[in-house]
Amino acid sequence: MLKLLSSTSSRAHCLTVTTATPTLRIKQEPNSVFHALGRLTGLTRKSHKNSLFRACFCSDSSDGSEPKPAVEVEEKGAESESESESGSDSKASSAIVSTYPRPEDYLTVLALPLPHRPLFPGFYMPIYVKDPKLLAALQENRKRQAPYAGAFLLKDESETEPSSSSETEKSVYDIKGKELFNRLHEVGTLAQISSIQGDQVILIGHRRLRITEMVSEDPLTVKVDHLKDKPYDKDDDVIKATSFEVISTLRDVLKTSSLWRDHVQTYSQHIGDFNFPRLADFGAAISGANKLQCQEVLEELDVHKRLQLTLELVKKEMEISKIQETIAKAIEEKISGEQRRFLLNEQLKAIKKELGLETDDKTALSAKFRERLEPNREKCPPHVLQVIEEELTKLQLLEASSSEFNVTRNYLDWLTVLPWGNYSDENFDVIRAQTILDEDHYGLTDVKERILEFIAVGKLRGSSQGKIICLSGPPGVGKTSIGRSISRALNRKFFRFSVGGLSDVAEIKGHRRTYIGAMPGKMVQCLKNVGTANPLVLIDEIDKLGRGHAGDPASALLELLDPEQNANFLDHYLDVPIDLSKVLFVCTANVVENIPNPLLDRMEVIAIAGYITDEKMHIARDYLEKTAQEACGVKPEQVEVTDAALLGLIENYCREAGVRNLQKHIEKIYRKIALRLVREGSSNESVISGEVVQPTEAKAEVDETDQHAAANETTVEVESVGNSSHELKSESSVQTSDLPQDSKDATETEKLQETETTKAVEKVLVDPSNLAGFVGKPVFHAERIYDQTPVGVVMGLAWTAMGGSTLYVETTHVEQGEGKGALHVTGQLGDVMKESAQIAHTLARAILLEKEPDNPFFANTKLHLHVPAGATPKDGPSAGCTMITSMLSLAMKKPVRKDLAMTGEVTLTGKILPIGGVKEKTIAARRSEVKTIIFPSANKRDYDELAPNVREGLDVHFVDDYTQIFNLAFNSYTRN
Repeated sequence: MLKLLSSTSSRAHCLTVTTATPTLRIKQEPNSVFHALGRLTGLTRKSHKNSLFRACFCSDSSDGSEPKPAVEVEEKGAESESESESGSDSKASSAIVSTYPRPEDYLTVLALPLPHRPLFPGFYMPIYVKDPKLLAALQENRKRQAPYAGAFLLKDESETEPSSSSETEKSVYDIKGKELFNRLHEVGTLAQISSIQGDQVILIGHRRLRITEMVSEDPLTVKVDHLKDKPYDKDDDVIKATSFEVISTLRDVLKTSSLWRDHVQTYSQHIGDFNFPRLADFGAAISGANKLQCQEVLEELDVHKRLQLTLELVKKEMEISKIQETIAKAIEEKISGEQRRFLLNEQLKAIKKELGLETDDKTALSAKFRERLEPNREKCPPHVLQVIEEELTKLQLLEASSSEFNVTRNYLDWLTVLPWGNYSDENFDVIRAQTILDEDHYGLTDVKERILEFIAVGKLRGSSQGKIICLSGPPGVGKTSIGRSISRALNRKFFRFSVGGLSDVAEIKGHRRTYIGAMPGKMVQCLKNVGTANPLVLIDEIDKLGRGHAGDPASALLELLDPEQNANFLDHYLDVPIDLSKVLFVCTANVVENIPNPLLDRMEVIAIAGYITDEKMHIARDYLEKTAQEACGVKPEQVEVTDAALLGLIENYCREAGVRNLQKHIEKIYRKIALRLVREGSSNESVISGEVVQPTEAKAEVDETDQHAAANETTVEVESVGNSSHELKSESSVQTSDLPQDSKDATETEKLQETETTKAVEKVLVDPSNLAGFVGKPVFHAERIYDQTPVGVVMGLAWTAMGGSTLYVETTHVEQGEGKGALHVTGQLGDVMKESAQIAHTLARAILLEKEPDNPFFANTKLHLHVPAGATPKDGPSAGCTMITSMLSLAMKKPVRKDLAMTGEVTLTGKILPIGGVKEKTIAARRSEVKTIIFPSANKRDYDELAPNVREGLDVHFVDDYTQIFNLAFNSYTRN
């Protein structure tokens, strides 16, 4: 046996001995990774003939007595002496350094806790030592030529509560002494301290240790036993097979992971050659197993079992590696496919460009813009053409990837898509326009007349100019829908946008192009959508414009709706003048007073008052009923709604000025009729098919307390058809013959009842008796509170958003006494109405003094004036004459005529000033069965414009002074 002496130098001595000849050779280490693993197979072969044996000093974990030479078998080669010497030097410099005394001589070592993974022999591991005493002790050992310590895996504090890596590190540094000793696994590794840099210590594993007892607590020092592998037979077939499988698996993994190849090279350089125990340690150390599985391999001393544990771990690594390879391959295929497609597209573009078949993006864009502009080039203004040419030139100079390129492209897109000078052919046929307007709307004479005037002027001039018309009126009178009819009558394109709640000027004038996501204003978008330069633009809800931090849209509309300015309307985005002088603007508003005066001054206001009852009847019959029938799928022959029912619906449910609510109620009636027809049709089918069903009565929902309505809600007019009856009888006879003999008699007795049940309802009659069953209880009741007006009560006329209405002014005295004359008003009156009450009180006192000088009523009586209903806010000056009459009636104890209503603002001198809403107030008076109405003289022209059917049967008086009202109210009084 060749005996080798250890040395304290930093280099390991490697000798090569030949069994055939006494010549000593130094062997060169191969560079192949797979060859390093393949060398393990040489341990099982017995081909010692003509072989070289190399002895290398390293720490062997298989025995603890003395360092044994690591033996490898290798075929002879033709290496030169110089190559062998250089290979021996590099191997010796990287092998584990032997020290004096030997590693197995250390029976007491410092205990270093490892928080994450155990340290296997032959592997490096950097750790951080935060304990100053422990770090000083490690440095001292290294200086004393005893650079060894024990590395032991730390047990988990609580397996049920996993902690993060930072928390684990913190707990390792805080644990000391007895507690740290109890937390360490018994089996660890003797580690050589390779270097210390600050608080980082580099460890190299040597051999397995087992803790026997604790020597000292701070720093923790323990006694250890050096563990040896259990003896094993190197020629055992099971061990060989297991090791070969481990090697095979490692080779497969090495093909896919470059990191593992680095591990093999480093391990073979520092631990020496592979043998069975080292193979097991290597496989477990480089696997991705958790720390408990690795600790299990470290504690196993049986080589065969250790190889089996390692085989399980590397097999799992192989499966993980396959999955990783599959994922990487899929991603690589996807990326390479996209790259290949991109390259092919680029090559195709280049080929087409060379052949002249296709141009680049910029050239194609320029060609598209020029092609789009070409039809309108002659009509396009010169200044717009100049801007377009400049932008096209600029586009060619810009890079396609720059942000300015996209801005310029979008700008050119908007400039070239607008209909410069492109106008639609207008209709100048007045008769045809009249027919179209009458088809869609009933009434609205003022609006239709104004549109016909517009057409007539255009016909005489040969061309039409744009106008700004404002339709004002309560909701539901058809302001918005008339706009579409006007566009159809004029043969113009229609565009609608609402400005209700609009608070951003950019919606009207557009954004600057420098902003991200900039867009033109509504008018430019309108021209793009309609494709003509003379559309009809309906600006809805112009009285509800908002005002916010982004500017005042009402001021921005001044330029748009000014006939003198909109010929050169400038949008912020386009920044070129646009001619809007041919556009017909129709605006809608509910309350004209809410429109700013400068904007209102630019519009021609056409007031649309509410519809009267006769007009609503026509609209319901000619428009709403037909629409509801189509929407609900009900045929006209199946339903009959009487005029009385429609009148009751209008008077008791839909008193508002418009017809939107009337349309909802008519649709509700037809929906309930549709449900009734379907139910009864299903019931008939079930009875005819022979099924035993319970007859279902299709009753409309009514209030339980309304017994009369419930009794009449199923009033149905049935028209029998001979053929249907014959068919039903035939079916009944067939069914009867099929029944058993004992049930035929009962069937015959019930035959008539079943026949009545199976009759089809062909027409549903809706009349006032069953109207409540379809639409519920009446919403409105008679506005007349008094059949005979008492003393101090006078009926006035008011205008509301719902149309016109009547209201009573009631006056009574609270207390009387010398000098207690005063006035108290209630009824949610506004400031103007309160002032009117004070004026009325003063004027009534003067008139009473003139008529009855001896009557001190107003001087000595405290009055209370109330205007019902108290929950409705009221304001306005037109109740002045009504208040005076009420006070004088109380003072003179004379009631006024029961069929008298009046309205008018009064001054302190008794003059009557004009009021508004003459049509609405007249309609309200007719609805309350008032025959005599008093209006100011200045409103006579408004009354004369009313339709004859509105004025029919009314006795209207026009007054200038209150004295005339006094004579009409009291002098012509006759007690009934």
